Amino acid sequence: MRKIIFTLTVLLANLTIQSQIKTPQPSPKAVVNQVVGLTDVELDYSRPAMKGRTIFGDLVPFNKMWRTGANANTTVSFSEDVVIDGKTLKKGKYALYTNPKVDSWDVYFYTTTDNWGTPENWEDSKVALKTTAKPEMLNRAVESFTIGINNITNDSGVLEISWEKTVVPVKFEVPTAKTAMASIDKVLAGPSSNDYFSAAQYYYQSNGDMKKALEYVTKAIDMNKDKPFWMTRQKSLIQAKLGDKKGAIETAKISLAAAQSAKNQDYVKMNQESIAEWSK
Repeated sequence: MRKIIFTLTVLLANLTIQSQIKTPQPSPKAVVNQVVGLTDVELDYSRPAMKGRTIFGDLVPFNKMWRTGANANTTVSFSEDVVIDGKTLKKGKYALYTNPKVDSWDVYFYTTTDNWGTPENWEDSKVALKTTAKPEMLNRAVESFTIGINNITNDSGVLEISWEKTVVPVKFEVPTAKTAMASIDKVLAGPSSNDYFSAAQYYYQSNGDMKKALEYVTKAIDMNKDKPFWMTRQKSLIQAKLGDKKGAIETAKISLAAAQSAKNQDYVKMNQESIAEWSK
């Protein structure tokens, strides 16, 4: 019996040791995060090595769709719309596929990103953008497959696909000026309706200056043509806290009507209860 228990213990110990063994991946994963102008760009891909093999025209055949890396999809994501070869690529995440040729490469940004390698059934409708890039020869060998973001300016960057002695540059333009001007205009225009509402809500919830809270919530409502029911509801609560029950009831009725129109039963119920309470 002891011998059996000892044997089982040894087997379990061996299994535990085996489950803890770690070995390097043949194509290690890489993640690259880069800000270009005001646009966040992220690359997620695996990096196979040359290992003495001929890559382009052999391991990676010419005139055939390539996963552009190894293992799961190589992906690239942009936080803003970018322009490639005069065409707009909407912000989002894309699988990166290529069709290498001797004198040019076709580069595809594909909307489905959960394939292992190339899609079993290629769908042209899922190609968000296709461009052509000219390969350049390097005077040195790149052992590990590499995708980088280089030649960065405020308005552009270059996606560089490198392996063996070949680099394929894909330039993309980012909307830095548009984004910066929108930010400048927003800040210089002063607080927004939501900013005033948040300030009023804070004063109310923290038992702060109720007159300031009323001033800010009124500005928030005046700046918003839709007069949202949650804003008028907040104003009625502030008015009630200031002792203006008549004004609070009038405002609550406005909020009630808007909530009924929006079919928001929670706000309908809250306003009805408040109106009943303040009418006593």
